[in-house]
Amino acid sequence: MDIKIPTLDIKEVGSVKEVKHGIVKADGLPSCVYGQLVEFSGGIKGMVIGFTPSEVLIIVLGDDRNISVQDKVTSQTELLTVPVGDNFIGRIVDSLGKPLDGKGDIPSADYYPVFRQAAGVMEREPISEPFLTGTKILDLAVPIGKGQRELIVGDRQTGKTSIALDAVINQKGKNVICIYCWTGGSYTTFKKIMHTLAEKRTLGYTLAVCATAASPTAEQYLSVYTAATLGEYFMYKGKDVFVIFDDLTKHAWAYRQISLLLERSPGREAYPGDIFYIHSQLVERAGRLHPDFGGGTMTFFPIVETLQGDITGYIQSNLVSMTDGQVYLNTGLFHEGFKPAIDLGLSVSRIGSKVQCPAIRELGGGLRLEYAQYREMLRMTKLRTRLSDEAMQQMKRGEVLHELLMQENYNPVSLVEEIVLFYAFQKRILEVLDPGQLTRFKNEFFGFLYAKNPSFVQKIEETQELTQDIKGLLDKEFIEYFKKLKEEKT
Repeated sequence: MDIKIPTLDIKEVGSVKEVKHGIVKADGLPSCVYGQLVEFSGGIKGMVIGFTPSEVLIIVLGDDRNISVQDKVTSQTELLTVPVGDNFIGRIVDSLGKPLDGKGDIPSADYYPVFRQAAGVMEREPISEPFLTGTKILDLAVPIGKGQRELIVGDRQTGKTSIALDAVINQKGKNVICIYCWTGGSYTTFKKIMHTLAEKRTLGYTLAVCATAASPTAEQYLSVYTAATLGEYFMYKGKDVFVIFDDLTKHAWAYRQISLLLERSPGREAYPGDIFYIHSQLVERAGRLHPDFGGGTMTFFPIVETLQGDITGYIQSNLVSMTDGQVYLNTGLFHEGFKPAIDLGLSVSRIGSKVQCPAIRELGGGLRLEYAQYREMLRMTKLRTRLSDEAMQQMKRGEVLHELLMQENYNPVSLVEEIVLFYAFQKRILEVLDPGQLTRFKNEFFGFLYAKNPSFVQKIEETQELTQDIKGLLDKEFIEYFKKLKEEKT
């Protein structure tokens, strides 16, 4: 006769000593580890975030109002994990991977730990492929590669999120999975952003993780790690992933709140001593994997807010030191009407021109210097009224460059259009145009070229080089276009 022995499920059980603002102190659970899941008697989950010889510190993943002193708390066998899979594309989820969009449950392919260790050096490859944002000033002067971590930094209302959303829109048809992580902001603003992404038909390759200001502090803290974990699923499947963290300033506020409630010693600006570690632990998960480990890439755009342009603040300077460059948005440029208001003096990409295609590398070479000289001369003209002919010519060229670098929100520019526009700038044929004609050329010429010769546009896209044949054909098309303009005038 078969004797069935029931399996034993051994769990440690403790009891709640104190509950305050999403933080629980419990005794018992002598074998717990950091990041381990626990369950309260009401079914609410929590995560171990610290311990002392006498008590365990737990953050509540849910509503702490349903937890009381003396409630039982049971340790789970696993660390905190979130569901991952292809079905998450096009959906909005919270920090635990639960759907927020009212479209039903999301079938998962697997469960990944939220605090997963980043890929080691031997699992990675050097970054060599360009990540095209569709923002002309970035693609030409601050090039970004697939697998890079580029910080977007600037004051409130200067267009930081718009730059990131332009990059999402520009990935259409490029087989890149985009993840938008919203942390600590208002739900209304998040809905507007998702409406914009839906209007631009990006939801076929985009998913969102949302932890608004109204969400529990624990969920705001976990949201960025959940977004990175969802991205890693696709990266290890060999896909390219683009993740936006909007924004890490509010994420730091959430962690500061948790730490102060845990009665940890505050340091500079009341932030805990490990604030650098929690952000570096996050951003090091980006990169490009070796083909033996999947061969995918994960590019990060962490967004951080400055106060009155102070880029040397604690959180900002921390993040500058742990990313591969920063895009700085200047409030002064924004109010002048130069949008995107990217300050080329403070913006840098540490990957550099090695990720640019040959044509863009050739055309973008001296742009940063030329624009810096134009800005300097613009300051001088406020003091002096008379300029030499040479200086006037340089000013005119700077004005043309200024106009070419400007673009509207949510209208990314294709690589071929960037090549064509800046080849025209390099040829110095735009300096004779008045402002109205220049704007018209910028808006119309590529459409004219594509309508007249689509196979030529395709050829530029395939080669991504300015060969003598391509230069000759472009020169002919410029002549044709200006001839057409002249005929219209007469």
